[in-house]
Amino acid sequence: MKQGSETTQEGRVTIRDVAAQTGLSIATVSRVLNGRANVAPETRDRVLQAMGGLGRRAPRRRGAGVPKADNGVYVRCPYVLSDYFGLIVSAITEALDVHGMHAVVDAGESAWGRTGVLPTLTAWPQVTGAILILPPEPEEELERLRDQGFPFVVVDPRTAPPRNIAAVSAANFAGARRLMTHLVELGHRRVGVLGGPMDWMAMSDRLAGYTAPLVGVGVYPAPELVRTVSDPTVEAGRAAAAELLDRPERPTALVAFNDKMAVGALQAAVERGIRVPHELSVAGFDDIDVSRTTHPALTTVRQPLGEMGRMAVSLLGRMVTGHELDALHVELATDLVVRGSTGPAPIVG
Repeated sequence: MKQGSETTQEGRVTIRDVAAQTGLSIATVSRVLNGRANVAPETRDRVLQAMGGLGRRAPRRRGAGVPKADNGVYVRCPYVLSDYFGLIVSAITEALDVHGMHAVVDAGESAWGRTGVLPTLTAWPQVTGAILILPPEPEEELERLRDQGFPFVVVDPRTAPPRNIAAVSAANFAGARRLMTHLVELGHRRVGVLGGPMDWMAMSDRLAGYTAPLVGVGVYPAPELVRTVSDPTVEAGRAAAAELLDRPERPTALVAFNDKMAVGALQAAVERGIRVPHELSVAGFDDIDVSRTTHPALTTVRQPLGEMGRMAVSLLGRMVTGHELDALHVELATDLVVRGSTGPAPIVG
């Protein structure tokens, strides 16, 4: 540390210390610590790295008499705030305001590269807890944060949440099973799956849900009808659907990991002159806005995205105030929404 930098009597590093370490102004460091949006990603990274290098006791804002007095909540969502993640984050920020807290949001693609943030959270004077949305951090890092006694809730966990970590998710297995039951009742037996990343808990749960109704009628899903992608976008869905629809014996229905991939499947069908739902049924998952704008409108599974965010805030509020949680892993119900993209299986001559 540079000669002459100031620290508090209790040895806490000040904003002045971080400014000296990074070469940034005190005002810029203050904006980072307060979660302001008008900070470049690389600047935020420099401050966070300096905080780690200067020790576990993070800078205290000038005039802050008691640590955590700001009652802020760090909300991490290292993905584009689309109509999926955006709905969750919006619900969280609104619910935090109702509970007398405010969000320090770290979101978007730039947040993906900010690894190593979680270990520093216990030293941030402006946050009293965190909500982590589909966190990419390994299980061990979440467990360390838990062991430090820092309150946080995981929303839509990527993998099965570790023991004693609060998490909120949707009933992926039940939703997928209900969707496939709908298709089986329509006579579909040869169903293609357009899946997301196989290492995501949501994908494994949905795949199991898709499989169960078929097995119930004596059909085991053919492995060659399952396609998975690392990034479940419209284009990825179109490409995966094209592979299945170009097979000599194509499926009579396609179920997609999300609505965006289902939109891609509809595009692939149109490109091949395949009529939906007369010759092919297509279904998605999520029930985001795009599911109601396709032609035909998309049959899908509605996830309670806003309620997932609100539930996370409710759990975190109880943790912050020292209340014991009877249920750490909360799974919210999903609903099947039947629209025009699914119909009876075509008769194969």
